[in-house]
Amino acid sequence: MQPSEYFILVLFIVLGVFSITASVLNLDWYFQTDGARIFVKRFGRNGARIFYVLLGIALIACGVVGFIYW
Repeated sequence: MQPSEYFILVLFIVLGVFSITASVLNLDWYFQTDGARIFVKRFGRNGARIFYVLLGIALIACGVVGFIYW
């Protein structure tokens, strides 16, 4: 595996941890971005938090699976 591939997999894991952390801590600035507002309008604040926790788990899983099977 090349260094750029390691970087992408680590980036997936870091972004997943960040997404979960922002959702658990219910950070206002995170949920007031344009991208998150769409989910807040559609699912409500708690629904958006659940969505971003699931997204974080999926990103971490993709990064870990990439390290294992790549």
